[in-house]
Amino acid sequence: MHARTVSATVNRPAAEVYDYLADPPNFPRWSEFLTAIRPEQGDWIAATPQGDVRIRFVERNQFGVVDHYVTIPSGATVYVPLRVVRNGDQAEVLFTVFRLPEMTEQQFETDVGLVLRDLANLRRVLEAATRSCGQK
Repeated sequence: MHARTVSATVNRPAAEVYDYLADPPNFPRWSEFLTAIRPEQGDWIAATPQGDVRIRFVERNQFGVVDHYVTIPSGATVYVPLRVVRNGDQAEVLFTVFRLPEMTEQQFETDVGLVLRDLANLRRVLEAATRSCGQK
């Protein structure tokens, strides 16, 4: 499959960004794709514009990996690599988007654009939280 990894630099320590991303209830705060999320039997059920999806996250780890598996309404499961890496005293958030076999090139480009928008939202949310706490 064709894939593209996109990223955003967040002006926060990588450990803090990882802790935020590794807490699934935070996803609807920055992702336009997930409008609500709740735990269910060790996984998470998220509301999306296309219907509910089941998400299984990898275990918390020391490597900044927040990969997850999304089972869409059709029953297909999509692997979503999501990583946080240290970039000096900031964090780099890397998200890999795969072009699924049934996707047109335009649909793939649309997905990449949505992910870039979500990463910009993530940056705004985390950096705004810093400003509201009076930190630099």
